[in-house]
Amino acid sequence: MQSPLFAYTEAQTQDRYALQNAHMLRVSLNGHEDVLARKGAMVAYQGLIEFDGEYMSAQQQYRQAYTGEGLDLMRCSGQGTVYLANLAQHVHVVDVDHDGLTVDSAYVLAMDSTLHWDSVAVDSQYGISGTGSYNLAISGRGKVALMTSGKPLMMQVTPDKYAYADADAVVAWSSSLRVQMQAQTSSSGVWRRRGGTGEGWELAFMGTGYALVQPSELMPPQGAQIGQGLAAQYGFGQHGAHAQNQGNIWTN
Repeated sequence: MQSPLFAYTEAQTQDRYALQNAHMLRVSLNGHEDVLARKGAMVAYQGLIEFDGEYMSAQQQYRQAYTGEGLDLMRCSGQGTVYLANLAQHVHVVDVDHDGLTVDSAYVLAMDSTLHWDSVAVDSQYGISGTGSYNLAISGRGKVALMTSGKPLMMQVTPDKYAYADADAVVAWSSSLRVQMQAQTSSSGVWRRRGGTGEGWELAFMGTGYALVQPSELMPPQGAQIGQGLAAQYGFGQHGAHAQNQGNIWTN
């Protein structure tokens, strides 16, 4: 059998985390260090790999229920190679050090099991009524695989060079940065997507570090809606996936 598809064979590397391609992560497991991955993100694996639901502490469960921000993870363990992806989003591997990383949970694909995460609030220092959002603070030393809708922009922040970004386009930033949420409008009726932020809100970054911004202001769909009925199973009709997922960038 011959085909150009044979150009896409598995990546040959000894690295624990490697990009199989721009949209797929390859993780090597040695039987000692587990990896935590987004539930349902496994697309293939080789070797003796086990997948189990990851336990959340009582504090993490409470904060996820209260804030809506958390990580539904599965633990991948064993010896072999596991391939992870989510809706063909772009994948990026980040080394987390003592500075830590603050990220929206919707963009986390995988992380080392040695890292710790918790929900933190990003509140307005100007006291604008109703503002505020929650993100994840990831601490420790290890690697995190992030996802973006398209190729992102990494903005460097220095004490004499602040950075500003639309709150709905921000993916992650260095936890060492000081962050302020602010609005370009004083209207109390600003439409708020994503619970605490929306059109009109922006984040100001100050200090020393980096902010990661994606070329999209829409959240990726977190799962396919299949719908009900025979037609819906094929994505058609008002209850099908084509209708249910209208209005996001993935249907354009």
